[in-house]
Amino acid sequence: MVSDRYAEFITVSRNLENFPLLAAEDIERFRVPYGQRVLARLRGDILSVGDAGKVIFTGHRGCGKSTLLAQLPRLMREDDLFVSFFSIADMVEMSDVNHINILYAIALKLLSQATKQRIPITENTKNTLINWFTQTKSRTYIDQLNQAMSAGIDFFNFFTGKLQKESVFREEIKETYERSVSDLSRQIDLIAAAIFSATRKKVLVIIDDLDKLDLPVVRSIFQENVNALFSPNVRVVFTIPISVIREPQIYAALAARSNVILLPVMKFFPKEKAHQTERVPIQSNVEMLERILEKRIPAHLIEPDMVRQIVLLSGGVLRELVRLCRECCRECLLVIDLEPETTDVKINDDILTEAVKSLRNQYARPIGTNRYAMLAQTYENFAPPDAESEEFLELLHGLYVLEYENADLWYDLHPLVADILRRKQLI
Repeated sequence: MVSDRYAEFITVSRNLENFPLLAAEDIERFRVPYGQRVLARLRGDILSVGDAGKVIFTGHRGCGKSTLLAQLPRLMREDDLFVSFFSIADMVEMSDVNHINILYAIALKLLSQATKQRIPITENTKNTLINWFTQTKSRTYIDQLNQAMSAGIDFFNFFTGKLQKESVFREEIKETYERSVSDLSRQIDLIAAAIFSATRKKVLVIIDDLDKLDLPVVRSIFQENVNALFSPNVRVVFTIPISVIREPQIYAALAARSNVILLPVMKFFPKEKAHQTERVPIQSNVEMLERILEKRIPAHLIEPDMVRQIVLLSGGVLRELVRLCRECCRECLLVIDLEPETTDVKINDDILTEAVKSLRNQYARPIGTNRYAMLAQTYENFAPPDAESEEFLELLHGLYVLEYENADLWYDLHPLVADILRRKQLI
């Protein structure tokens, strides 16, 4: 039988899964005003870039981009735009994302959304578009798709399923359009024009989770194929990893064609005090993340001073805040399992110590000898020895190194990574 305390920690763990906040009831229960300045900047840039403008939204993985993006559609609809917001992970198998299936997903999502909202697109235009989706390089595939469509299958679910699950279909799409990307763009423009004709609203597409792709894939999309990706004449917001825009060639290509907006990590200490023993954290920033935890963890399940310790150990990254708390919950559940007679288990110093040890070891396992030297230099100098090196970009992508802003950019180690180096007497 599950004890009351055990059930409470299960509930807390589930509460901590609510990132990003998408459902209205979750927003009502858990939302804390976070990144509102950046959200306002996003809105302003989207409106100012023009009908075909592109916006790049970046920041460390897990820093809260998805939660902000989830708020953006409501704001932009108030500005009279037709908004299509989706995660690339819901449309394409993440291991096989490329610029062609991103564009195909945009076309598919726009037409589906217009259909579901019963926007009065003429039947001739709609049928032309649906027929276009069935055209591939292979005659056999065309016949299969036409047979499925004639059976009355919902075209959106059907094609989305194929895009997600069938590598052969994704290869068909790639072979069909890799030398005629302009055709993909034309279809997106045709759908956008049909939507505007029916609603008098310009189209905005917001694509989340591109920042979760592996770095070589992102480079291919946003460096080698950026012109093709940006070719549709609609506004689009793309997410990319912060490490990619630290590569001068890619950043130059993006900055020339789009507005780049960064969601910075929540900073707890100014650079000049970051490594001081008696440093005092920036109160307002600490309290912001404390409120996030207080909405998810009942006070009787955590000792008061643990909240601040967890916040500071996160380095200001929301994902790390959640990981630490969930690891604490796992430890509490383990104690209840092993000591069922204990009825007042809560997140205390012993629990946090075990959680930190577990996560610290997760960070330690992939670090090689050369990377220890780079991490130590980054810590000592607040800057890496080579900001363009593959090793540094991977450390930045993996949250080993965090980027902060004052008047200038500076870098520091994730608190758990810094602890690893201290234990090895490297810093």
